[in-house]
Amino acid sequence: MPAQTRRRRWLTICAITATAGLVAIPASATSGRHSSPFGARTLAQLAAQRAHSVGAISSKAKADDGDDGNEADEIAEGADQYAEARTSPGIVAPGAYGAAWQSLSNLPGTDGSWHNITDLPYNSDDPRYRDIDSNSSGGSGNVTGRMAAMAADDDGYVYAGSAGGGVWRSRTGGGHWQPISDRLPSQSTGTLAVDGAGRLWLGTGEANTNADAYLGSGVYVLSHPHHGSFSTRSRVGGDELESTTIRQLRFGGGKVWAATSEGVWSHSTKNLRGPWKLEFAPNPDYLPGGSKATEDDAAYKNITNDIAFDPKDSSKVILAVGWRSGDDYNGFYTRTGGAWQRISSGFGDLPTDADNVGTVTFAHSADGSHYYAIDQSPEQMATNPDSGLEGIYSASSPFGPWTKIADYKQLATDGSALTTAGYMPGVQAWYNQFLTVDPANPRHVYAGLEEVYETKDGGATWSTVGPYWNFTFPCWSIDPAQQTGNCSPTTHSDQHGVAIGRYHGKSYVYVGNDGGAYRRPVDGSQDASGHATDWTSLNDGTIDTLQYYSVGIGKDPAHGGVSVTGGLQDNGQSILRSNDKVMGSNFGGDGGDTLTDPANGCNLAEEYVYLAIQVTQNCAVNDGSWVTDSSKATSYNVAPADNATSEARFIAPLAADTKNSSTWVAGGRHIWVQSHGYAIRSGSEWKSVYDLGAGRTATAVAASGGKVYAAWCGPCNEQGFARGIAVGNADGTGWHDITLPATGADGTVPNRYLSGFAVDPKDADHVFLAVNGFSRHWTEGPGAGAGHVFESTDGGTTWKDISANLPDVPTDSAVVTPNGGLAVATDLGVVYRAPGHTTWQRVGSLPAVAVLQLKLSPDGSTLYAATHGRGIYTIRVRDCD
Repeated sequence: MPAQTRRRRWLTICAITATAGLVAIPASATSGRHSSPFGARTLAQLAAQRAHSVGAISSKAKADDGDDGNEADEIAEGADQYAEARTSPGIVAPGAYGAAWQSLSNLPGTDGSWHNITDLPYNSDDPRYRDIDSNSSGGSGNVTGRMAAMAADDDGYVYAGSAGGGVWRSRTGGGHWQPISDRLPSQSTGTLAVDGAGRLWLGTGEANTNADAYLGSGVYVLSHPHHGSFSTRSRVGGDELESTTIRQLRFGGGKVWAATSEGVWSHSTKNLRGPWKLEFAPNPDYLPGGSKATEDDAAYKNITNDIAFDPKDSSKVILAVGWRSGDDYNGFYTRTGGAWQRISSGFGDLPTDADNVGTVTFAHSADGSHYYAIDQSPEQMATNPDSGLEGIYSASSPFGPWTKIADYKQLATDGSALTTAGYMPGVQAWYNQFLTVDPANPRHVYAGLEEVYETKDGGATWSTVGPYWNFTFPCWSIDPAQQTGNCSPTTHSDQHGVAIGRYHGKSYVYVGNDGGAYRRPVDGSQDASGHATDWTSLNDGTIDTLQYYSVGIGKDPAHGGVSVTGGLQDNGQSILRSNDKVMGSNFGGDGGDTLTDPANGCNLAEEYVYLAIQVTQNCAVNDGSWVTDSSKATSYNVAPADNATSEARFIAPLAADTKNSSTWVAGGRHIWVQSHGYAIRSGSEWKSVYDLGAGRTATAVAASGGKVYAAWCGPCNEQGFARGIAVGNADGTGWHDITLPATGADGTVPNRYLSGFAVDPKDADHVFLAVNGFSRHWTEGPGAGAGHVFESTDGGTTWKDISANLPDVPTDSAVVTPNGGLAVATDLGVVYRAPGHTTWQRVGSLPAVAVLQLKLSPDGSTLYAATHGRGIYTIRVRDCD
């Protein structure tokens, strides 16, 4: 496929305001151009260094793709689209997820228990899979899902807070993890902090505001974190911080202060009862209960980022306030004469104007002599395709004056892997930030953006101790006998959390990023390029926070049993063969949908974003020899044309006919069909069998015996949201639109996002429909309607609501079991309706985690659940009855 140019998107704002709900705050002024389907996870730079083999390189890895792809754009657009499914056609009221969790908990349960099959190491550098579309040999080693926050103490205890899989504890300085928040209604971590009394504080609701960040249920404290776990009884205060994200918890003056998406709040650290106090909200009319609370932009009007205290007087406070894409209220505030006032001068190099104050992180030395700050600039993000970073700063007091000690150009020259125009340090500074100071040295600082940076002299010089990857460096080699040639292991990219603690008397820095948790000695070693030589991955398999979008299962002819694959947020596609003790990664980047041949699990396809589909017939096993011999590549890019024209969703639907695994259906603006199965080698082999129409794009597809169902939306956000269903045949005949009432009248399919079909294997005209979002009780939008599961017995012409006692919760996927039962995946777990019954049961017991896809094993005996935060689980189908 030729290199393409994606238009720059000015994204419509949309968010949920709901307990434990989804929030997605897209970067409406995201920088950069979008021209590579593989984003920043490409081998483009590798390809440029090996121009002689360019003929072997798929469009993921082309050297001439313009800007090497801008993952910042992809994260922002993914945020928009992931949220659309749960919010459109309107705004969701607070309490929706909380009510759903209570309702789900009250359902009767089935027999049987879920079994986690991905609780083993996942090696992103597995030497077996060094094919053309893999990131193996990049240097990240063992990975797991995104880690949003880290905390540690001096007794060897480490705490890792994941984006959607809860909080985990290690008693051994990292590794041998145990989950400690499974009883909470929100598994989304915003921040972790250990106070002076040794208590562990948890602020729920991830504040990274990317494609899959969830709102939280408040702040919790664990008085003795070496033992026990969080519970709902350990919540601090009342429900004031429900339905918020919490970016920081800071301590001062006997209080804990919370920087949230709805202002800055405080609470006593001694008496944990009683309500939180709202200290400052720049636009209080937009808070819940305010006169403007229901306006579309309410979720963006009170975003706060951090708090800093004068070390000599904790009553003197600085607030960093602002929405990353810019607003008039962005800036720094302090209390003067009992009222909060914007700081307009005296800060030195650190900007105070609204255009250049965005996402901000503070840090200070243990002795209070040095303060540091990272500032992301809305203006930079809007106008500079290279970076959104305004700079890193230092001062002797949070009140300044501040001195700039680094900018993106300087960091790029200090050993960074991000030296290409369009993707340089800080290009995702609104998404990637951490900052901490060595307790033993006030001039020793760690800063996290896409990479990890270190200075030991207060910012005079910097080293990229955790580069994005090793592909760009002379020490790199794809040789499968080595992890990454002569390069040392690095961390996964995209940094979010940091902590410093001690284990066996030695100080370590712990970092959390899109690949999990890593550590190195605080005073660790570096090579001549300034890269650390001593990073250790802490993702040992006992911690599973992998964020799956999909799962695929096929027989493993070489070893017996089955091979299981799945597409992941920022961790490619995992592959687990029946004899594996370690999972491998055969495709890199973001993994969307997965197709696996039931008869041979090494025949598989992986979808990257926007229908960029890769196929392999050998599990993508490769020793890397494709680098010098183009004929040795065993993965092929087979994207249909909607990928090139941007007319497919970020995570687009892809399915195989349940009666014929060689017939595939993919959906963008068009419904595409190809009948060559896993032998397909070119995108030109797809045939458009139906045009949904300009502005429309498929949200779900399914096929059985040549009959195809396709759901669409367009527009897909709350501004004029519309949805529909088209039905036809794989050969292109018989296509027509189903008549659905535009307003989602009572008993009909609601005017909400249609997320999945399940076709009865015995009758292609008998089909079930999963509907996302919340019903009209929670959704303030036209035609929200009621119901989440609908049934048709006439090929989709008419539908009946069969939701019955199903909780009012976003519904993502469904599958008909061999006995005629129906299993449904929701944002809070799995439910099941037994054959001949009309009511629903809860399947097993999972934490409050979204299940995005369900699949059956080839023999139909086992149900597989792809969770977005806790890996892949299985349960025997017979145990559901």
